[in-house]
Amino acid sequence: MKIIPAILTDNREEFLKMLEITKEFADYVQIDIMDGKFVPSRSITIDDLKGINFPITSEAHLMVEDPCKWIEPFKEFGAQRIIYHYEIAQDHQKVISRIRNKGLSPGLAVNPSTSIEEFKDLVDEVEMVLFMSVNPGFYGSKFIPQVLEKITQFKELFPNKRIGIDGGIKLDNLKLVKGLAIDYICVGSAILKNPNPKESYQQFNILLNE
Repeated sequence: MKIIPAILTDNREEFLKMLEITKEFADYVQIDIMDGKFVPSRSITIDDLKGINFPITSEAHLMVEDPCKWIEPFKEFGAQRIIYHYEIAQDHQKVISRIRNKGLSPGLAVNPSTSIEEFKDLVDEVEMVLFMSVNPGFYGSKFIPQVLEKITQFKELFPNKRIGIDGGIKLDNLKLVKGLAIDYICVGSAILKNPNPKESYQQFNILLNE
């Protein structure tokens, strides 16, 4: 089980600063992207990504209506995985194929209200499933504990599928999550909005390994 810092901002300079900060202590980061359509908030734009090649292993979590237009920019950025949302009104096979054709790993994110029955036919088509434990779109949203039961059910059905959880994870609810023995835990504001992100990251890892 691994703690993954999640970067979310709508400001390019702050984005660059967050990249530099996380590079000091993490070997894998998630970049959160929001388009103001699929979710109400906005993040950095495609133009903001231009000219940046990040040396640390990374993935993109695309909370957007049209994930395909972000694939090439994140390929150039140096990302290894593209996670898109099940709930978009797109042809899933087309999205997954385009991700794979760029040599990237496809992942599927699912919102708290989305049932396993709805997306189960896509599980074998992707490398991993990211369970949202908040309603996506805002940094610092409140954790939804009912998602833990869904993850438990999913693990029974797909015991070998890689699983992540994302949203509202704090030190005070980490024990609930680590009991599930999932692969990785995305933590955003609790690390990056902390006055000392490196120390916060270390605290998460200490508690995770207790």
